[in-house]
Amino acid sequence: MAEIVRMPKMSDTMTEGVIAKWHKKIGDTVKSGELMAEIETDKATMDYESFNSGTVLHLGAKEGETVKVNDVLAIVGSKGEDFSGLLASSQSESAPASGDKSAPAKTESAKAAPASAVAEAAIDTSGIKAEIVLMPKMSDTMNEGVIAAWHKKVGDSVKSGELLAEVETDKATMEYESYNTGTLLYIGAQAKEAVAVNGVLAIIGEKNADWQTLLKAHQAKSASGTKPVTESKPVAESKAPASPTTAPAGSNGASEANGRLKASPLAKKMAKDLGFDLQKIKGTGEGGRITKQDVESYKPSAAPGSSSAKAGAAVVLPQVVGQESFDEVAVSQMRKAIARRLSESKFSAPHFYLTMEINMDKAIEARKSMNEIAPVKISFNDMVLKAVAAALRQNPDVNVSWLGDKMRKNHHIHIGVAVAVKDGLVVPVVRFADNKSLSHIAVEVKELAQKAHDRKLQPSDWEGSTFTISNLGMFGIDEFTAIINPPDACILAVGGIKETAIVKNGQLIVGNVMKVTLSCDHRAVDGAVGAAFLKTLKGLMEDPVRILI
Repeated sequence: MAEIVRMPKMSDTMTEGVIAKWHKKIGDTVKSGELMAEIETDKATMDYESFNSGTVLHLGAKEGETVKVNDVLAIVGSKGEDFSGLLASSQSESAPASGDKSAPAKTESAKAAPASAVAEAAIDTSGIKAEIVLMPKMSDTMNEGVIAAWHKKVGDSVKSGELLAEVETDKATMEYESYNTGTLLYIGAQAKEAVAVNGVLAIIGEKNADWQTLLKAHQAKSASGTKPVTESKPVAESKAPASPTTAPAGSNGASEANGRLKASPLAKKMAKDLGFDLQKIKGTGEGGRITKQDVESYKPSAAPGSSSAKAGAAVVLPQVVGQESFDEVAVSQMRKAIARRLSESKFSAPHFYLTMEINMDKAIEARKSMNEIAPVKISFNDMVLKAVAAALRQNPDVNVSWLGDKMRKNHHIHIGVAVAVKDGLVVPVVRFADNKSLSHIAVEVKELAQKAHDRKLQPSDWEGSTFTISNLGMFGIDEFTAIINPPDACILAVGGIKETAIVKNGQLIVGNVMKVTLSCDHRAVDGAVGAAFLKTLKGLMEDPVRILI
């Protein structure tokens, strides 16, 4: 009998997995315990061994595709067995419960389509010689625009390239130039009123066009969810006016009576980039308006009243030529998990931070002596880990976990060590760190780090930490704050050792200082408790012999 194989939950934080590789294809025989697939989780790429024996009848996803936890991974059964009913029942169970489950999903869309067709058929706009102008999206974050000023009123004639209105966006007040030629028949909002992006800004067309019917048809289409009638483009892509006029002699023709310079936004930007003075550029657009072509054809040496012998002439900066480009890459499962978990931690746990300086002079001497006889090389990170374990034993109120409606006080000390890997960050755990020697810790941390880089960590390697250490000292970072790794209540951010001036016995001398910052979840750990822990840690690191006691 056919059975559904569901995507297993391979880590405590896993919500979905990506099929990295299938080791079986449809029609293959699979036995219980046989390798069936490699699955990329948020922590590592792991082998999935089948718990079923039989023939692979169906695969729920192709290589590279995502399958949510408990969704169909595969179906295994007898060769030639009909599994369609089993698959259909599984899909209906996972489908959202809305309305009649027995009705196909296509029914609603099928009903919606005729309704839309009826709305369009009811209002015929084919004979109306006018166009609806929609509010353009003038910035990447713009949702609506406020009409700062209209430069045309209903009944005025409008030419392509003419200034129609000034629109206040979320970032600036920008000029909107018309892309249509005709009579302004209707405006969608008065000055100081807002219009949503793709809302009706105006209607332009022949003088006696039936714009009311056109507007009703557009509103009907919007209500039925169909595409808007027309789309407006940003000003930066505006074309030159269709009918340029010559400015009055003796002036560049770009200034109005109120002193505002008449130039398209694109012309203004180009002139600024090129270092040109707009006052000296002759406008050939409507009413002497300066256009893109005017800026391109302008030569500073040919400007009226300019003199090559004039001292202190303005430096003309060359136009910077370049091309914007970018790549969009799919977010890995690990990066998704990091984003989700750290967002939850940062925005749900009230963080506070305690920073302390530690004199590392004796620690440097102790490490040098240890490495002369140690079977493996001991790092400063190993010493910090051992000292943290000892400090936690003396300050058990820091070795806690916040679980929402209760708080767990851990009697064991499992320290997570943040390790940077290609796709993000993993936190393998050194268990019972307080009971292990420095040499033991050094070997274990190296092995865990290598497994992390090779993506061979297993759930038992990263689950169960009670405290976390994040060390960026080897990257030249002096000091930083870290986000708590839930359900831990604290994380220690360790900076690099820096040679600096310190005061010792009233004398200014050169010393080696390391800064550490403890991030605490205020729901579980108070300031005084965190401060006491750091004081203990400082004492242990400044006199490393005490770590071994």
